[in-house]
Amino acid sequence: MKAYIFPGQGAQFPGMGLDLFEKSVEAQDMFKAANAILGYSITDIMFEGSAEDLKQTKVTQPAIFIHSVILSKLLGDKFQPDMVAGHSLGEFSALVANKVLSFEEGLQLVYKRAMAMQEACELQPSTMAAVLGLEDEMVEAVCAETEGTVVAANYNCPGQLVISGDVKAVELACENLKERGARRAMILPVGGAFHSPLMEPARKELAAAIENMTFRKPICPVYQNVSTFAVTNPEEIKKNLVFQLTSPVKWTQSVQNMIKDGATEFIEVGPGKVLQGLVKKIDRSMNVSSAEVF
Repeated sequence: MKAYIFPGQGAQFPGMGLDLFEKSVEAQDMFKAANAILGYSITDIMFEGSAEDLKQTKVTQPAIFIHSVILSKLLGDKFQPDMVAGHSLGEFSALVANKVLSFEEGLQLVYKRAMAMQEACELQPSTMAAVLGLEDEMVEAVCAETEGTVVAANYNCPGQLVISGDVKAVELACENLKERGARRAMILPVGGAFHSPLMEPARKELAAAIENMTFRKPICPVYQNVSTFAVTNPEEIKKNLVFQLTSPVKWTQSVQNMIKDGATEFIEVGPGKVLQGLVKKIDRSMNVSSAEVF
């Protein structure tokens, strides 16, 4: 069974999407539509901007979403998913590819999400840190006993977990985790504490937009970050999406459940190969590849 997976923030690179634009009229139409929806030329930044330009949350998130969705669209009849999943932001790409939302609806939500997250980041100094070489339970225990707000945010693969919270608490947790035997515990260059309680203002803002949108029945099950199990009910998909911003990304558990349900091949749709690497670390026997159009 084929599982199509969609990357999140961090997969961006200068020049992303230019090859799609140059080789496909359909892609050109979708890129132009994206510029119109956003009210500025994101294609200029994607095609010609620097890595620094692409790093801003309000640019990164729509750029990765646009790239992933256009790529899935250009696959045409080759896009035959038995199941889909997306890592954080990638869940929105997965829902559009899965016919739950239209391209326009998805992009509107992604842009609102990006702006809301940016605003939430500005309310309180916050950050994230990658922790390598410890059991998940140990990381969770250290977070729980650390003063301030710090939680497990991304379960990327066994032995690789990202924590998130206010700056002081994350720094303190990193020190404690190193003392407990972490191979590495390093602060990440991100704008704030994504997937933590500090994103509550952004969650509320995004929830209103999601609630006002009609979600359609997907063409195949989606394994969401919050629940990790196969979901096909539009209202359940909507509920999980609302809580995604303040809940951890349970990627390890989602991939394990997809494999348990029959996935034998994982195809990454979007920029980069990060998710393929994570899948291999979760189960080395899996076939992984990038979606190829041309």
